[in-house]
Amino acid sequence: MHYQTEERGQPHSPDYRIYFKNSDGKYISPFHDISLKADTEQMLFNMVVEVPRWSNAKMEIATKEPLNPIKQDVKKGKLRYVANIFPHKGYIWNYGALPQTWEDPNHTDKETHCCGDNDPIDVCEIGTQVCFPGQVIQVKVLGILAMIDEGEMDWKVIAINAKDPDAKNLNSIEDVRKSRPGHLEATVDWFRKYKVPDGKPENQFGFNGQFKDKDFAVKIIKSTHEHWRALVQKQTNSGGIECKNISCCESPFKCSADEARDVVEAVRTFICSCFTMTIANTIIAYKTVSELGVVIVLYNI
Repeated sequence: MHYQTEERGQPHSPDYRIYFKNSDGKYISPFHDISLKADTEQMLFNMVVEVPRWSNAKMEIATKEPLNPIKQDVKKGKLRYVANIFPHKGYIWNYGALPQTWEDPNHTDKETHCCGDNDPIDVCEIGTQVCFPGQVIQVKVLGILAMIDEGEMDWKVIAINAKDPDAKNLNSIEDVRKSRPGHLEATVDWFRKYKVPDGKPENQFGFNGQFKDKDFAVKIIKSTHEHWRALVQKQTNSGGIECKNISCCESPFKCSADEARDVVEAVRTFICSCFTMTIANTIIAYKTVSELGVVIVLYNI
């Protein structure tokens, strides 16, 4: 299945959104309408890339907005960027999520005794290609790390793009350890420290920070898929998650393609309205300043 993306607003702004379309040109939710499994026989999964390697903007699937576009996270009114954790620049892998998965905040993990973080399960893709936000790739799962973020379970799947030149040689977490010395240790160190520059404590880990193998990872992924299924079928508390979709047959949240298009068009109208107001305010301000005989640049449109 081929997917397209469509941008709304300007990058690095609170209004910026990346919406998704399927191969028929219909708007979809990357959270709910993209299948988890890309190839059952080869055990490949779809991954929605949110953040390219070496970048700092904290992009994520907007789980609480209709059709769940990708947006830049905002905290206390400011766009979020991750700090550079020495000696790294930004995220050290392509970072994203597996669609049709959900870490249920109502479910307590029996191993770590922590509840889910209310998001799709995260993926660190360790291939050689630098991806782009909104890219959907097929990945081979290699293992998983049990991160605990402020008391919440936040699994990190380790995977590689199935089309990567190294994919045929990497089939397990041990293969990663042998062929890429230090990579797994750097991953743990990054996740441990990346929130410290924001004044938060270091993150903790289950299993003493040791990576679990592929079979364990697949078991966790299947569990989060079942939690997602209950979510879109309205069999559990949604935790504020927006479940609008166009393809989940048993979901009461399923909508028509026309309704999905209306969601995106409403966002376009809102952004155009805000942009028009900005231009009008700029013209008024420029006129006022000009009357004082002062020439300045007020806004770069």
